[in-house]
Amino acid sequence: MTRGKPASVGYWLFKTEPSAFSITDLKNRKSRTEHWDGVRNFQARNFMRDDMRLGDLGFFYHSSCSDPAIVGIVEIVRTGYPDFTAFDSKEPHYDPKSTPQRPLWYMVDVHLKRELREPITLRELKAQPALADMRLLSRGNRLSVMPVNLQEWEYILGMDHR
Repeated sequence: MTRGKPASVGYWLFKTEPSAFSITDLKNRKSRTEHWDGVRNFQARNFMRDDMRLGDLGFFYHSSCSDPAIVGIVEIVRTGYPDFTAFDSKEPHYDPKSTPQRPLWYMVDVHLKRELREPITLRELKAQPALADMRLLSRGNRLSVMPVNLQEWEYILGMDHR
């Protein structure tokens, strides 16, 4: 047990382009909660469908921007369920192979717990030897949803207290 959380809590990182969906967008949603849709990678889908549990925590990460960074912390408030945006041809994440009867893609609902005091940039993360094995920092990693281990989670939280 660490920081008052049971050992069964999982930790994650959710990447999003702020031009598509930012932490401000999440903050402005009703109850600061939104479904995390549009993930179209099978490994990331499997994390959401099979591994995420109620109460798990995640870093909200802005990617594909001038200064990629962890900007907030979210909590899983609804576990994996079919991503309905895949069923609608008017949606940007439409996938004709995914149907309500045989969904290919899944999503979870996240709730914004808090924004970080200051963004923790990708550059800062890469400069930390303690994070050398972090999946986010692995060469060629393009997953939009990925696990974070407890040691990485706690180290990064410590960086937020600078």
